[in-house]
Amino acid sequence: MTFLLYRAAVRGEMQYRLNFVMLLALGLVYQGSGIAFVWTVLRTFDTIAGWNFGELAFLYSLRLMAHAVWVVPFHQLVSMDTTIREGRFDRYLVRPLNPFLQIITSRFRMNVIGDVMAAVILFTIAVNLVDIDFSPLSVAYLVLAVVGGALAEGAAAVVVSSLSFRSVQTWAASQLVDNIYLMFGSYPTRVFGGALTWGLTWVLPVAVVAYIPSSVLLDKTDSLHLSAPAAVAAPLIGVLWFGAAYQWWQVRMRGYQSVGA
Repeated sequence: MTFLLYRAAVRGEMQYRLNFVMLLALGLVYQGSGIAFVWTVLRTFDTIAGWNFGELAFLYSLRLMAHAVWVVPFHQLVSMDTTIREGRFDRYLVRPLNPFLQIITSRFRMNVIGDVMAAVILFTIAVNLVDIDFSPLSVAYLVLAVVGGALAEGAAAVVVSSLSFRSVQTWAASQLVDNIYLMFGSYPTRVFGGALTWGLTWVLPVAVVAYIPSSVLLDKTDSLHLSAPAAVAAPLIGVLWFGAAYQWWQVRMRGYQSVGA
C-alpha cells in the first residue's frame, strides 16, 4: 500500500517536467553550497577542531546521506501545518488507514531527489579523500549510522509536526530545527563548546547524525566526550528517539480538533 501511494504521488509530480528539472537542480545547488563553504574556509585554515578537509567532507556527506534517507519518506511532514490549516487532515481521519502513513505518502516533493543525488555524489568523493578500512563490520556500522541518523533527524520533524494539532502554524519551528541540523550537524560538535555539545547530543540529537559516527569510522573517538562503546552505540539513539517521537505524534493527534470546530 505504501509503495502504491508513493508511486501515485511521484506520477502526479512528474507531469510538470520543467518544474521537476528546476527542483532537481535546486536540491543539488543547495546541498552542494554547504561543502563549498567548508572548502572555502579550509583554504585559510588547515583544519577545524583537528579535522582536515577530507574528514570534514566525509562528515558532511554522512550527514547529507542521513538527511536524504529521512527526507524522501517524511518530507511531507514539513507542510503538516498547512494540511491542518486548510482542513485537509480531517479526511485522513475518516479513512481506514493510519493517518501518519497517509500524510507522508500524500505528495512526493521532487526536490528531494536533488538532495539524494548530492548526498551520493559527495559521499563518493569524500570516501576517496579519507583512509577508511571498509571491512564488513565497518560497512554494517555505516549503514546503521545512516539509518540511525535519518531517524534522529526525522524524529525532530515528527515532533515539530505534532505541534500543528494545537498550534496549527509551525513553519518557523520547522525551519529552526532544519537549520540547526544543517548548520550544527555539518561540523565537529566540539567546536561549539561543552554545554552546546552536550545539548546537541542529549537534548536534540544532532551529533549522533554524523559527528559521532564519523569519529568512529575515522578512528577519531579520542576527541569525543563519550566513551568508545557509547560512541559506537550512538546510532541507536536515533531509533529510540524516532519511536518516542511517533508515540508523541499519536498522543497529540488524539487531542486534534478541526480548524472549523
